[in-house]
Amino acid sequence: MAARIPGGPDGRRMLWINFVDKTGSGLWLSVTALYFLVVADLSASRIGLLMGLAGAVGIAGSPVAGRLADRFRLTRLLLAVQLLRAASGLLMLAAHGFWQLLPLVALGSFGERSASVLTKLYAARVAGPDRSRYQAVQRTVVNVGYTLGGLGASVGLAFGSATVYRGLLLADGLSFCVVAVLVARCAEPPSATRTVASSATKCPPAAARPAAAPASPWRDRGYLGYAATDALLFLDGSVLRVGMPLWIISATTAPHGLAALLFVINTVVVVLFQVRLSRHGHTPHLAARTLRHVAACYFLGGAAVAASVVDDRWAAIAAMLVAAVAFTFVEMYQATVSWELSVALAPDDAQGAYVGVHGLAQSAERAAGPLIMTTAVIAAGPLGWLGLGTALAGTAFLQKRMVLRRLDSTRPVTNPSGLSVSPITVSDN
Repeated sequence: MAARIPGGPDGRRMLWINFVDKTGSGLWLSVTALYFLVVADLSASRIGLLMGLAGAVGIAGSPVAGRLADRFRLTRLLLAVQLLRAASGLLMLAAHGFWQLLPLVALGSFGERSASVLTKLYAARVAGPDRSRYQAVQRTVVNVGYTLGGLGASVGLAFGSATVYRGLLLADGLSFCVVAVLVARCAEPPSATRTVASSATKCPPAAARPAAAPASPWRDRGYLGYAATDALLFLDGSVLRVGMPLWIISATTAPHGLAALLFVINTVVVVLFQVRLSRHGHTPHLAARTLRHVAACYFLGGAAVAASVVDDRWAAIAAMLVAAVAFTFVEMYQATVSWELSVALAPDDAQGAYVGVHGLAQSAERAAGPLIMTTAVIAAGPLGWLGLGTALAGTAFLQKRMVLRRLDSTRPVTNPSGLSVSPITVSDN
């Protein structure tokens, strides 16, 4: 199996990095709020404010890391970010009170979003034309890591003492130290940006005129439009984490334990099918056409949740199971499509900056998604879920049209660095 993983030894090493990272994160994410409540003695309102402010700081991690990745060695940046995450977690063990915790939690959030973008760029560069398959394998590894970490946290929760919570935070911080050691052993992948910059430095210009500045994603309305629609299509995360569990408890006759079962179903389905579905991201055009599957699954999922309000207990369970599978397929299709298009639509001379801006889509979903679920979708009842499914299906078709028009309006350009990323002419269309 190892021989079939793209990227060679460094690709396999990065999978181990993701496994260790997410296992440690799974230990901590499951008990974060409880740690602040039991150990830090914060009120519920203070916990919400702390996590909200930290999340807002974390949003900046994606574009900042992406911009830096175009100028500096990717492995050094990733090493620095992992050490930052380790320091923030370990220092939290000695922090007391809201104001001491706030900068540390914010740094951890910033580091987490930065690491996500840098890891994505590393995988895209090291895997080359097989990046869609590599991403699928990576997502499977990530889910296994989160699951193992969550299981470890659940054992700790059975004891529920402050000492156990501190131990879980310590394990999370140490996991980043292990990750940093593994990152230090990774070779730097080829980069079109750094290759071009190096060539420009060695070769004097033929004419005394300034070199063209790298493309900016902030001036590329086409890419910004793609990222904005992706922020909406990433709502499947909030649907599975927040919307469906609350809906089961508040609006259906299904047993409350079904909420935990849906998480298990989601993980199992991802592990079983994510690699198989990677074929839908082999080319940008294929990825764009796969958005019709995203649309169909979104509509089916929304309709199934809306139908779960029936009085019959077993019918409600069946409807929620159908919805869980539908939204999980949204997650898998969207992960494959988004991975391919966010890189393929970026020009070579600003790949990091573009992918960093795209990272804001997931950050925005994490910040606004739970609020959308609770104040709009669930509050509106079955019509809210039907409206959500319909609106996101329409968004998927809109994105498909936008992407295909952008792809068809560009012409291929030879990539001097040998990277798999097809250069895209930046336009305002």
